[in-house]
Order: sequence, then C-alpha cells, then structure tokens
Amino acid sequence: MTDLETHYLADDGHGFPNSRLPVVVFRGALRGDAPVMERAFADNGWSNAWRNGVFGYHHFHSITHEVLGIAEGEVKIAFGGPDGAIVAVGAGDVVVIPAGVAHCNAGQSDELLIVGAYPGGHEWDICRGDPADHRRAKAAAAAVSADVPDPLGEAGLLREAWRPSRNDP
Repeated sequence: MTDLETHYLADDGHGFPNSRLPVVVFRGALRGDAPVMERAFADNGWSNAWRNGVFGYHHFHSITHEVLGIAEGEVKIAFGGPDGAIVAVGAGDVVVIPAGVAHCNAGQSDELLIVGAYPGGHEWDICRGDPADHRRAKAAAAAVSADVPDPLGEAGLLREAWRPSRNDP
C-alpha cells in the first residue's frame, strides 16, 4: 500500500493564496520511467504532460491542479511560499498540488526528472505571488473543482485526502 501524506497550507496573506485542499504526497506510488508515469497519468485523466523539473522560484497555478511524478532523482519542494513547508520527494513518489498552492525547487539531485500533468489536460498559468493580483488569483484557485479523477486511479485515494481543512477557502 502507498504511504500518503497531506500538507495543509494557509493563505500567506501577501500573494500566495494556497488552498483549503492539502498537497498530497503518495510515497512510492508509481515506479517506472517517465513514459510509464506519463501513460499512467493519461490513463487516469491527467494529460498535457511535460518532463523537466520544478521552477526555482515560488509560483502557483490559479486555474488548475497539477500532478508531479518523480521519475528519477530527488528534489526538495517548498510549498506555500517563502514561509511554507519543505517536502523531500524522490523517484516513485507522486505529488498532487491543488490550484493556488505555491511551489518552488529548494534543491535537487543532478539526475532529477519529473513528469507533470493536469486534470483533463487543462491549460495552466504561472502566478508568482503578486500582492496586487492576490484577490483575483485566490478567487480563481478557489473556483477550481476538487472533483477531478485520481491520477493514480482508485488506489490513490485523492478524493478521501481532499477534504476541506479549517483553512480559509
């Protein structure tokens, strides 16, 4: 069985809205190379895939959720903005990031390769935490439905993990 972690991140009040939904980390959930991960995500309704790493600056997507599959290597990802949580993930781990949650590469191994995808192949945007855009970005992220397919299929338990927290919506 896959180990599941949740990380709840409140609005930082400055530019990163974060989400009432937690970041979900599935440890050791998907073994295989990048094409295997891409295919698994696509088979479960997540497409518009890319292969690369995580940007080295804090950013978020206000119009879609994102899944990251760590195909090779290791990375520390800072979630929630500069004062958020740092989570280390490695090959085989899968991370689901709700719309609005800031994320940033906080250090990686040389061989890092990530497969990213979006529910329903949704297009994505890049928001960098501009305080002047905070209200719009927060409303946009809050409007993104949590009713999405689980990128790991039924075994992933995303719907169970995505229950609202006490954080502001």
